[in-house]
Amino acid sequence: MTPPPRLVPQAGPSVWTGAALTPADWMLPIGAEAVADLEAALVTLAGRLPHGPADAPLPQFGPVLRMVADRLEHGRGFVLLRGLDLDRLAGPATEAALLLLGAHLGTALPQDEAGALVGRLAGPGAATEAPLRFHADPADAVALLCLRQPREGGQVTLVSAPALHNALLKSDRAALAALHAGLPHRGGGSPLSIPVFSTASGSFVGRYDRDALDEPALQAAQLAALAALDAAAAVPGQALSLALHAGDILFLNPHLVWKQVVAGAAPAPEEGARELLRLWLATPGSRALPESFGAVFGTTAAGAPRGGVALTGGMVGG
Repeated sequence: MTPPPRLVPQAGPSVWTGAALTPADWMLPIGAEAVADLEAALVTLAGRLPHGPADAPLPQFGPVLRMVADRLEHGRGFVLLRGLDLDRLAGPATEAALLLLGAHLGTALPQDEAGALVGRLAGPGAATEAPLRFHADPADAVALLCLRQPREGGQVTLVSAPALHNALLKSDRAALAALHAGLPHRGGGSPLSIPVFSTASGSFVGRYDRDALDEPALQAAQLAALAALDAAAAVPGQALSLALHAGDILFLNPHLVWKQVVAGAAPAPEEGARELLRLWLATPGSRALPESFGAVFGTTAAGAPRGGVALTGGMVGG
């Protein structure tokens, strides 16, 4: 019989609350030289899909991206880059630029069964009164590039998974134990048991995907644990809400930071709706995952290509 997990507090820069952060903690400006660097690399690629940094070096932008990679895995788990001039990267060049930046961080993953590497999140969407339910994408890193954002409405809200772990450790240890023990997720046959909070090779891992849960199979104690998790995330000051600007690129590590994207109400007639491009990445510096995550990621080894949506007739991941 597997012994119950040892519930201990998490520590380090990935444990944060929105109220304690300032923009200096999560924003990195992109200089004009870095933007010119990106444009020159796209010319070199001439429409080809980059497979790695060597395909199109970024001598000016590259150091910024290495800083992003370090912060995603060893820092707060998210970074926002501001300063990309979309007027100089219109149309297909915008997706190409996002894929190029992703190639300097890892391997782009399919987001649908057809193998699309860039997803598009568009508004408008009605605001909801439902409790905040955050989401972890099946990737080691997520990039969201804001193409358009109305003056009012729409935001991305982030929460630290290890900070929620610590909050429940103080307020509801029974709920925390249930979330460590594993919840039933839908699979090809019988439900899969995947924990919300866990550790692998000494590293914290969080995963919350309410849509993937087998709701009819949830027991009363598990439903209560999920309600406690949602309540902890909704405590004022726990999460951080960001109103993205056109040209912003938000990177996050979904093993540490969970997101909620709200489109907001319909914009004014003279404004276009909110629009984001999304990239999922497997990163070479990623942490090991629990074995139970293999059903979602395909493999759990640290640094391995993993995640994404299973291709039609193929395997999970790239």
